[in-house]
Amino acid sequence: MSEPANEGGMLAPYLENIHAIINVAGLILDVAGVLIIVIGAALSTLAYLARWRQNALTYRGYRRDVGRSILLGLEFLVGGDIIRTVSVEHPSLENVFVLGLIVMIRTAMSFTMEVELEGRWPWQGRSLETPTPGEDESAPS
Repeated sequence: MSEPANEGGMLAPYLENIHAIINVAGLILDVAGVLIIVIGAALSTLAYLARWRQNALTYRGYRRDVGRSILLGLEFLVGGDIIRTVSVEHPSLENVFVLGLIVMIRTAMSFTMEVELEGRWPWQGRSLETPTPGEDESAPS
């Protein structure tokens, strides 16, 4: 009997390359997510300090900008986790549970941060209390 083509035969070298490419893509998304969080927080801090020197304290704007950086970074991190699970050759039930837990935690963090930043759930309309992007946010909270 001949060995099936997808289990070792002619496709084995290609499958290894595909798994390596998928792992690299997941790693790139993870690195991008971390860089987005770190660079976004640094730029937000620099902008806040520049406004602080002008005596225009904008804590709400600073908090919003840092939060947006974290949210965007989390999206990349979740994407990296999902992509890497595709490359697992023989996923175990434990791997699936760990991925599910990671995605659930990061998704819950994203939702709660969205509520914290916008004052509403993502599926709700714009809150009357939430200022539009052009409004002055210099009032301390």
